[in-house]
Amino acid sequence: MKAVVYTEYGPPEVLRFQEIEKPTPRDREVLVRVQATTVTIGDTIMRSLNLPVSGWQKIMGRLILGWRRPRRPILGMELAGEIEAVGRKVTRFQPGDAVFASTFAVHFGGYAEYKCLPENGMLVLKPANLTAEQAAGVPGAGMTAWHCLQKAKIQPGQKVLIYGASGAVGTYAVQIAGRHFCADVTGVCSGANAGLVQSIGASQVLDYTRQDFALPDQTYDVIFDAVGKLSPARGKAALKPGGVYLNVHADSDGGEKREYLLLLKELIEAGKIRPVIDRVYPFSQIVEAHRYVDTGRKKGCVVIQIAQPPAKPCQQES
Repeated sequence: MKAVVYTEYGPPEVLRFQEIEKPTPRDREVLVRVQATTVTIGDTIMRSLNLPVSGWQKIMGRLILGWRRPRRPILGMELAGEIEAVGRKVTRFQPGDAVFASTFAVHFGGYAEYKCLPENGMLVLKPANLTAEQAAGVPGAGMTAWHCLQKAKIQPGQKVLIYGASGAVGTYAVQIAGRHFCADVTGVCSGANAGLVQSIGASQVLDYTRQDFALPDQTYDVIFDAVGKLSPARGKAALKPGGVYLNVHADSDGGEKREYLLLLKELIEAGKIRPVIDRVYPFSQIVEAHRYVDTGRKKGCVVIQIAQPPAKPCQQES
């Protein structure tokens, strides 16, 4: 099968296509024919080893990822596709099921035509109202946004500010806070993305690129920095007494649970949230996709289409 691998750290050009052996599912695993994956900020950080931390955290990051070269040569932190085969003890899925999944806990691997996943892992049936390309952009950012926001115990009518509202995590956070928790949401993003953020539920948008940009003092019940770029002191000054400050880097640990994926599926099928897709690239242009994400200008998710969904047989009219 075809996969994209990297054996050294560096720019997007370190990614290359390689033929590798197609995996075979073990007893409790399923084999997924991957139809779509994504290029996340996490993928570009691992590819470049440009870790957004310092000191001992940076040392630990390099030990985990590989000090001189990558330990896990196939990136891709989430995927959507169709189950092609199942292990002999699998009961939850069957061949032909359309699924979406996070690969974070199984050493990544979304940049390949096939991936084996444990049936009891971060894998559930795809929302019926999404394409594979749309569904691929849900697991990572969607679960992160939900995991962080549920810590705040948001109540209807509370004022919630999402910093980085046009990014992958931010676009889900705006929708979850506004349409699920029924909060009054303010999004912070560039002026160019204000229309997008309003269209997904923000009642107000602040442009952080303006010279006069400032957060009003003691205004918000909850502030969620969805990109890790807001000064904590600046953010906390805008909280009401007793308000909750959340940071995606500090508060997303342990944010992967199968129940979160099932909840996101339910919210998507109910029409409360939807993935925001910036661009879709064919598998052959994955290097170009990484270049684009490296610019820091992406909105929502950047998707890689690995395989077309199987064609449905046509039915002749009688």
